Parts: sequence; structure tokens; C-alpha cells
Amino acid sequence: MEDSEFHRPESVLVVVYTQDYHCLLLERVDPSSFWQSVTGTLLWGESPAAAAAREVMEEAGLTPTTLVDSGIGKRFPILPAWRARYGADVQENLEHLWYMEVPEVCPVILNSKEHSAYRWLGLEDAILSASSWTNREAFERLRDNDAS
Repeated sequence: MEDSEFHRPESVLVVVYTQDYHCLLLERVDPSSFWQSVTGTLLWGESPAAAAAREVMEEAGLTPTTLVDSGIGKRFPILPAWRARYGADVQENLEHLWYMEVPEVCPVILNSKEHSAYRWLGLEDAILSASSWTNREAFERLRDNDAS
């Protein structure tokens, strides 16, 4: 049920990568040292596809090209630090996994309210550097050529 006072407990994770498997990671402002792919909460009434496109533009300043829906959704507990953003009875978030291939490593325009730095890493380094298990798993799927 829509309630503009609270966040929707549904999000997207968009792995942005090049043909030679360099992956974009963004460092969150809060918590610092938390590295992730493009992520974001779906707005009330927004589809996962629309959220993926919006988040790529908002967080990285990239024009969404071919966004590929993996068809995978992962549920995970909402951390206590963020629980107040959601309704009192909400304990879990559903994260939809998307992939976006870009032609080459390119400059990124960060939203400074959300991210303080970015880096492009080779796939194995991205797996080791991602802070969340869902992000690491998404990179592993890409490595195993199972992204599409």
C-alpha cells in the first residue's frame, strides 16, 4: 500500500560493466567505505525498469542504454540503521537485479549526497570489493556469463 511518508521496501541493483568486464562501483557517503553498484529504492507506483533507468542517471550520470532484467529478485533484512525509513511492520526489502553494458570505461557524474567516489574494477576485484552479498553474487553471475 502506498504511503508517501515511508519508503517502498523494493529496490533495484544495476551492475554497470564494459564488454571486457570492468565494473563500476560507487562508494556511499553513509556508511563510508561501503562500495556498491548503482542501487535505489523504487518510488511508489514505479516499475523496476523505470527505477533502474532513473537510478543509473541519478547516481552515475549515465544515459541508460540497454538495461537487461535478470529476472532475479533477492529478499534481505533491512538493516536497523535504515528501518525507520519504512513502515513499522516492514522487515525485508526485495531487490531486483539488472545489468547494463556500456561500450567502455567512462567518467561518471556522482550524486554527491549519496556517493563520494567511484572506480572501475576488473570483475574479480569488483567481487572482492563489493560490500553487499547481493552485489557480490550479481558480479559472480556476470563472471559465469549468466547475466542475461
